[in-house]
Amino acid sequence: MGYRIPEETIEAIRRSVDIVDVISDYVQLKKQGRNYFGLCPFHGEKTPSFSVSPEKQIFHCFGCGAGGNVFSFLMDIEGISFIDAAKRLASRANIDLSHLALDDQRESYTGANEAKKMIEAHELLKKFYHHLLLNTKEGQAAFDYLQARGWTREIIEQFEIGYSPNSWDFAVKFLTGRGFSLELMEKAGLVIRKENGGYFDRFRNRIMFPIHNHHGETVAFSGRMLGEGQPKYLNSPETLIFHKGKILYNFHQARLHIRKRQEAVLFEGFADVVSAIKAGVAYAVATMGTALTEDQARILRRNVESVIICYDGDTAGIEATFRAAELLSGTGCHVKIATIPDGLDPDEYIRKYGSERFQRDVIEASNSFMAFKMAYLRRGKNLQNESDQIRYIEEVLQEISQLTNPIEKDYYLRQLANEFSLSLSALQQQLERYKKTKDKHNADARERVATRQPLPKKLLPAFQNAERILLAHMLRNRDVALTVQQAIQGEFNIEEHRAIAAYVYAFYEEGNEPDVSLLIARVPDHLKPLVTELSMLLINEEISTQELNDYIKHVLNYPKWLMLKEKEQEKIEAERKKDFLKAARIAKEIIEMKKQLSIS
Repeated sequence: MGYRIPEETIEAIRRSVDIVDVISDYVQLKKQGRNYFGLCPFHGEKTPSFSVSPEKQIFHCFGCGAGGNVFSFLMDIEGISFIDAAKRLASRANIDLSHLALDDQRESYTGANEAKKMIEAHELLKKFYHHLLLNTKEGQAAFDYLQARGWTREIIEQFEIGYSPNSWDFAVKFLTGRGFSLELMEKAGLVIRKENGGYFDRFRNRIMFPIHNHHGETVAFSGRMLGEGQPKYLNSPETLIFHKGKILYNFHQARLHIRKRQEAVLFEGFADVVSAIKAGVAYAVATMGTALTEDQARILRRNVESVIICYDGDTAGIEATFRAAELLSGTGCHVKIATIPDGLDPDEYIRKYGSERFQRDVIEASNSFMAFKMAYLRRGKNLQNESDQIRYIEEVLQEISQLTNPIEKDYYLRQLANEFSLSLSALQQQLERYKKTKDKHNADARERVATRQPLPKKLLPAFQNAERILLAHMLRNRDVALTVQQAIQGEFNIEEHRAIAAYVYAFYEEGNEPDVSLLIARVPDHLKPLVTELSMLLINEEISTQELNDYIKHVLNYPKWLMLKEKEQEKIEAERKKDFLKAARIAKEIIEMKKQLSIS
């Protein structure tokens, strides 16, 4: 990057400021022994567990695990970059950085100056797109569409929603006229270079949702197609200023509401957040239609203890809810699940039933993660069948054994005992067996670590193994990547695999030869460990056409298999309700689906 602060200058800044003084601007600290203690600013608590060491010049929270030095504290508490944190601390310490700014100006659009120009371009385009939506004939159809969805002018203005005209060069001319380098604007994801030279607009005839970083600066867009066409949503690519896995949509507006309420509601997409805020849920954020990442989970945990997950009510939404809940629980969040009935998404539910019912029957009626797990484990099982019933009870007991709160354990044990007319003591005995097994497993794990023996690998589903092996071969062979691209495109079932595949396709399309080291430099930080792992998989150097096709079939057939399981559950439900005509119809559909799976 062009704007670099020398290591010796960073060290001079660190030595010149006292972390206790800096943190005292945000947290009331009291000295106890050699350290200072206060209430953690990154999660809600009643007893101080946030410690600051003047001797080591570090902070640590024994509750949520947050920690670091004076730079990371400012970055976390303010949501700013390292450079901005260094500037603030340098100003506090009266250390002059102006000579570094001069160095930066001598370099054309690099480093911090590149980022500044990119943000400036996004801010200008956002304002103009917003103007076009609200005040021009070109934007009238888009404005009418939003109003038909129940979005008022006030809510459109709050989110600065806009409209990109149906033109190939509107943004190109707009940005050029204001002195922006189109080469830089391509890096910013706003324009695309033509093969024969020149540039054209990335976003055309779309309703534009500006995406802000956590400091409130516009760093990207998501454009929804107006009318028919694909893709329905087109998002900005990853850039110097935009890393999708590290940003939560609307976080810059919701942060104060989240901290005040000590609760956040997590959605999957923009429209859900906009509708939720219109419905009075001001503490709403979203992952922008992708799986929750570890970075996003940590951002939530630093700011709040309780998170309500409110994803779509369809099969994919339920699966995504489970994964997000597991990740958030792992960071120490108290997770609740808001269930959307009838397979609707939150935006559809609000439009159908209204704001009051959404708050009362969905958000306020959210269930514990354990209750959600129990419902999740019921899927695909006929609980009137003895073997399914026993399997369900055992799976639930395994989950109960993971609970640390004894009251929770007792509550769900009694619920299980009552539902299936079982002896509470029998369930407790089985739970004790699981505990002994778990304790033995932990002891074995400690012994393996002590003797440097690797842990046994967890068996993965066939489709997931197939995706991993395909990606491993794609990293090593351009022809395999091309074959997979033609057969699968982006239809990998695991979110991280889809992202890696997209980077691999782009890498080869640029004319690069297989080079994992060069590729890793281009992928986001959260994907680098997985890319490295896949590149180290022990696979045959050559892969036969038959083997390649088999792996591709596993990937493509998995969604069909999920649909088949769903149909089988529908048939069981129809039989339970004695709707035998419906059950027979579904049975025919199941037979046809199985035929298709065997053919493919």
